[in-house]
Amino acid sequence: MSDIVIRPSMKFIRIGYVCALLVVGAAIFVHYKYLVHQYPDQRYPYLPLASLLILLWPIKRHLQRQTVKLTIAGDKLRYETGLGSRSTRIIQLPKVQDVRVIQSLAQRMFDVGDVSIETAGENSRLVVGNLDAPRQLAEQLTDIAGHPSATGLH
Repeated sequence: MSDIVIRPSMKFIRIGYVCALLVVGAAIFVHYKYLVHQYPDQRYPYLPLASLLILLWPIKRHLQRQTVKLTIAGDKLRYETGLGSRSTRIIQLPKVQDVRVIQSLAQRMFDVGDVSIETAGENSRLVVGNLDAPRQLAEQLTDIAGHPSATGLH
C-alpha cells in the first residue's frame, strides 16, 4: 500500500484569494475612475497599493496549510507540523479509539471539516482542521484502525 498524504483543504484559501483580488480590482477601479480625475497631482496609486495588503491574509493561510501534513502509511498515522522546524506525532492506527468529525455550517456547505482522532494515552486527542471530505476520511480511518491489514482507503 502506498502512503496516503492528506493536507488541509484549499477551498477557503481560494475563496480568500478571490475576495482579496476583487478588493484590489475595486481599489484600482476607484482610483482610476474617481481619484485620478479629482486629484491630478497625485502621482502614486496609494489606494490600490494599500489594498494589496489584504492579500496577506490568504497568503498567510496558504503558508499555514503547507505546514500541516497527515500521512497514512501501513498501520501508522503520522501527523507533521511546522515549516522550518518540524514536530511529528506518530499514532498506531490499531490504538485509535474514536474518530470524530466536527463541521461548522460553512464547512458543511463546502464538504470540509475538522477530524478529531482519539487514542489511549496522555496526549490522546489529535485535531486536524479543514480537511476535505471529513466523514469519508473518518470512516476510512476507523476501517483501517479496526483492520490493520486493510488494503487502503476506498
